[in-house]
Amino acid sequence: MRWSAVPHKKEAWKEECYGDAVRGKLLEFAEDGWDSIPEDEREEWFSRFKFWGIFHQRSGQESYFMMRLTNADGVFGPGQLAAIAEVADEYATGPAENPEFGNGYLDLTTRQSVQLHWINLEDVPAIWERLESVGVTTRSAGGDTMRNVTGSPTAGKDAREVIDTRPLLDRIQEGLRGDDALANMPRKFNISVSGIPDGSAQDAINDIGLEPARTGRAGEETVGFNVRVGGGLGGHEPRVARPLDVFVTRERAYDLVRGFVELYHDLGDRDNRSRNRARFFVDERGPEAIRTILQEEYVDFPLRTAGEDFREEYTYNAGRGDATGDYVGVHEQYDGLYYVGLNVPVGRLPATDAVALADLAAEFGSGEVRLTRRQNPLIMDVPEDDLAALLEEPLLEDYPAEPNPFQRGGMACTGTEFCSLALTETKARMARVLRWLRDNVDLPEDVEEVKIHFSGCTADCGHANTADIGLLGMRARKDGEIVEALDVGVGGGLGEDPAFVDWIRQRVPADEVPGALRSLLEAFAAHREDGQSFREWVAATPEEALVDLCEPEETDYEDPCLHDAKQSWYPFADGSTPAPTDPDGTPLSADD
Repeated sequence: MRWSAVPHKKEAWKEECYGDAVRGKLLEFAEDGWDSIPEDEREEWFSRFKFWGIFHQRSGQESYFMMRLTNADGVFGPGQLAAIAEVADEYATGPAENPEFGNGYLDLTTRQSVQLHWINLEDVPAIWERLESVGVTTRSAGGDTMRNVTGSPTAGKDAREVIDTRPLLDRIQEGLRGDDALANMPRKFNISVSGIPDGSAQDAINDIGLEPARTGRAGEETVGFNVRVGGGLGGHEPRVARPLDVFVTRERAYDLVRGFVELYHDLGDRDNRSRNRARFFVDERGPEAIRTILQEEYVDFPLRTAGEDFREEYTYNAGRGDATGDYVGVHEQYDGLYYVGLNVPVGRLPATDAVALADLAAEFGSGEVRLTRRQNPLIMDVPEDDLAALLEEPLLEDYPAEPNPFQRGGMACTGTEFCSLALTETKARMARVLRWLRDNVDLPEDVEEVKIHFSGCTADCGHANTADIGLLGMRARKDGEIVEALDVGVGGGLGEDPAFVDWIRQRVPADEVPGALRSLLEAFAAHREDGQSFREWVAATPEEALVDLCEPEETDYEDPCLHDAKQSWYPFADGSTPAPTDPDGTPLSADD
């Protein structure tokens, strides 16, 4: 360890107690109840709880927590999704209902995992017992640590696969993320590993990403990974991961990833938290210098120069006119079985529907369900003879394998419903916007999706920067009142040549955004060349024209919470907050 001073208060908190040591203390607080956490220590304990996937919700929702689960590559084995759904149904209900989604639901995330809301601290031990009994954990799901490891959703099942990443993912999960000595990182740290040449692990926006590559002469090729470092979104300073000019074999890949994790753990900035993510570390040091330090001090094998990549084949979130590559629909596996990718609007799944999804996976497939980085589930291992019956199931009317282009492309973060950072409500609004666009905009038949991503703030958990159309939560004045508003960006995407959106409209009142999008999309439909995607059309259209086409307009769209602007304790509730409450929902007296 090369850092000695602890100039930021969070570093002092972590030095005192962090990682695995937090679990015991969290269980003590859970046994004694919410009020047992000293009020003047809540900020530091809430910061520590995040390591175990327990996040205190926003102001006005005191005593309620969000719980984030963690796994590797979005894989939930037989029985695991059912257990998560049962927990959501029993424990993830709060004092107010969402008008779109009710109460008791799962949020599928952009890192192939699951989040639950309205969790009482006192219920955490019982929830952990239920989840851990089927092999699901919340450890290392948040805070300054290695987050959920993402990968290709169909790893080990896909005929396109260049290299099977499952053993490596499992080793990173158990040996690296499971190492308590590395629990305390300077900031959160994201790892991706892909063995399928489609870009589905999104190496371009991770702190370290392994992408499939090959080296050597024809007939004597070695397959392994090229390495990219320092990618990420957020803070209006997104970065595309930079090539490290390293090729690593599958046998050496774990040691390489561990070496970079240790390097950032040791040398990363622990002072300035606004600029100490790994992407800024790479900015400051540069890939060449980092490669030199890695070779000299952190790995004990010669680093080979980068091999030939497969990036020209990347289709996932690439904005290409010739392929969507999002895993939605029916697809054949390498073994002759099939997987069926369903579309979950904005990633939110009521607990009863999650139970039904788990039942379908068991009835028609192996029981395994996998998640993509687009907040969608895959039912794995379905025999060809059972596909027709599965596609006729009533659940697929709400979560179709052939969604409309807007539903297919929609994603949204948590928003002000629960998040302390967000400036706007996201999920209910996005669900309404997607339906309105479906009913009011006609697209050419060959346009299968338009990716519209919505983030409630500049942290960009909804990946607005990588969308065809990115929406970012802001506030503005309209008719003399503060209203929720959105910045509008266009032309983002990953793929072979990653790029972020250009922000062409700022602080558009939320009720005028659908009209602006309709104007823009109708122009795209009218003027695109045959086969041209929205991203490709944006790249070919002058920015001045795009700004003019994206003209805010009031329509018959009705916004769910235009004037909330985080002034209430919950965007869809009137009156004062009942929080904090006992586990049964009874408000706690200030005198208790």
